[in-house]
Amino acid sequence: MSTVAPHGLHHVTAIADDPQRNVDFYTQVLGLRLVKQTVNFDAPDTYHLYYGDEVGRPSSVLTFFPWRGVPAGRQGTGLTTATAFSVPEGSTGWWHERLKAYGVPVDAPRSRDGEDVVTFRDPDGLVVDLVAAPGDRRSGWDGVASIPSDHAVRGLHSVTMSERLLDPTAEMLTAKLGMELGGEASSRARFSMAQGNSGALVDVAASEADRGLQAGGTVHHVAFRAPDLATMTRWRDELVEAGIHVTEIMDRQYFMSIYFREPGGVLFEIATDTPGFDIDEPLLELGRSLKLPPWLEPSREDIQANLPPLHLVP
Repeated sequence: MSTVAPHGLHHVTAIADDPQRNVDFYTQVLGLRLVKQTVNFDAPDTYHLYYGDEVGRPSSVLTFFPWRGVPAGRQGTGLTTATAFSVPEGSTGWWHERLKAYGVPVDAPRSRDGEDVVTFRDPDGLVVDLVAAPGDRRSGWDGVASIPSDHAVRGLHSVTMSERLLDPTAEMLTAKLGMELGGEASSRARFSMAQGNSGALVDVAASEADRGLQAGGTVHHVAFRAPDLATMTRWRDELVEAGIHVTEIMDRQYFMSIYFREPGGVLFEIATDTPGFDIDEPLLELGRSLKLPPWLEPSREDIQANLPPLHLVP
């Protein structure tokens, strides 16, 4: 049994096609803040775009690798098949109407496991749930005038993973990652972290679907929170001792990370809460210009030449 437990979701990273379309949708339609404009450190010819609340707090962040021309992926087993954000109680109807007005493919609000949910697909086909989460007191981002503060997205709520076999994944989530089984309903099981609040939930759904194809419109990986480097180092040691293949600790400039896969194939990351997104630009200017880590800064001219310019709404 793990002696370390995650504090919740840190971020979710997905794959998109056109970066400008991605920015326009998540900032102007969904109302998130672009908190960091950087590149994929492992493939610096593409952007890595981070969206979240005012400062990009852990458990508020959705990020994208927008690879232009990427083929469409396919939802299925072995993938994270839905990313859920928390919205205030009573907001799902408002969001349903707003998304319809923008021409977004959106389902009618419904009740699922006692929660009001509205599900839509973003311009690349990524499945996103908006969940009316009681008791979520996070403030979210209020920088879009057309979205009243009492409807604004609060932060991540949960992720849903689709698996052929539930037990191996459940064993990793509980025994290796310190989560608790919070309940089971029909073909879904919910696992909770910390106090089990919004932003600290993982749903695992049993599925007979074919294996998913990770490409455009699918989730690349899910990251969980470690408060600091010392905790993450201890966690890595325990995972390695349990026979799990884990990467070395990687410097992601705004957090430190390790990566590994759960038995069904979903890529997991553990990321530190610190140092955060304001280490290389002021809070008021987050996401306004391209930021590079020190080891890529000497190649800035070449990197920028390969990236399409982004036009941001003031």
